[in-house]
Amino acid sequence: MMRADIVIIGGGISGAAIAYNLAKKGVKNIVVVEKHYQGAGATSRCGAGLRQQWGTKLNCELGKFSREYYENAVNELDYHGDIEFKQGGYLILASTEREMDQFRKNVALQNSLGIKSQVLSLDQAKEIVPYLNTQGLAGATYCSKDGHLNPFTTLDAFIQASKRLGVKYLLHTEVIGINKSGRKITGVVTSQGEIFTDTVVNAAGAYTREIAQMVGVDLPTHSERHEILVTTPVNPILKPMVMSFSKNIYTQQVPHGSIIMGRSGSHELDTHNQHSTWQFLEAMAKTATDLLPPLRKIRVVRSWAGEYNLSPDRQPIYSRAHEVDKFYNAAGFSGHGFMFAPATGLMMSEMILGQEFTIDVSRLSVDRFKNNELIIEPSVV
Repeated sequence: MMRADIVIIGGGISGAAIAYNLAKKGVKNIVVVEKHYQGAGATSRCGAGLRQQWGTKLNCELGKFSREYYENAVNELDYHGDIEFKQGGYLILASTEREMDQFRKNVALQNSLGIKSQVLSLDQAKEIVPYLNTQGLAGATYCSKDGHLNPFTTLDAFIQASKRLGVKYLLHTEVIGINKSGRKITGVVTSQGEIFTDTVVNAAGAYTREIAQMVGVDLPTHSERHEILVTTPVNPILKPMVMSFSKNIYTQQVPHGSIIMGRSGSHELDTHNQHSTWQFLEAMAKTATDLLPPLRKIRVVRSWAGEYNLSPDRQPIYSRAHEVDKFYNAAGFSGHGFMFAPATGLMMSEMILGQEFTIDVSRLSVDRFKNNELIIEPSVV
């Protein structure tokens, strides 16, 4: 028999960051339950980028907060290793004048929030990435403080810090049900037995909707397969993350020299299929080598797939449930759960403990979908 004050479902970076922040605020007896190994879901499969260049105020604020946090995370989390936060910037490319019009609005918003992004001409973009093929492009934006991290060591930093504060992790433990009496949760039923608790945090990534359904909560999210590939290491040729929404690509050279690149895929929904495909490799190779011709000479090592847990407006859901007491959801990150993890950890801890939000994320409640108050994020690959 096990008892917990709070059970967090999901051992990826969102769950670990929430656990760390709650423990740091003095909460005892926190248990994180993970179906596989730590980070087995989206965290270990993501592109691990960090950007502040968004089209909505809240996403800009979440990105800025997380960027500032990651800059000092090794000290904050007292981590013995390196999270490899490489701030080479994000160069975001526009294909049309209409897209550039949106980018100009985005940059004006970002600048008003203290994010030092800028609109670039194609000549200025080539100064940052000399190998860039600008044919068919209209312009770009750039923020030098954006960057890329190592998802494995970053997750480990949160886990080790939370463990030192007493958080327990149950790995290879599947949640198969949640018991309740009326509106009150009484326990989480797992493959290893029941954990008695009255408070549950749903941070289960691609499975957040299924977990919510266990207590009669319908999250308006779905999961979609996305794919990534990695190349052999080469000498430095790419300092920033290069991204295009209209061309459906993001690509970045990591510190040891390999280049990773990803795109949205077949729009295969809610199957939890994480197999990679030759169609992805073919489409990715064509787009990447057209945009950055030197990539034609680089060999692909492997590819893999992961899942975006998408919300209807492509912004996170930070919300308590109305249908049952003390059931909280951190869901719908739409591919950006890793980059927002520092903000997620803090905001969810403040929500659970009834504290004032550091960033007012009340508009990111699940209520916005019922009230038709969506806040559409235009800048998503």
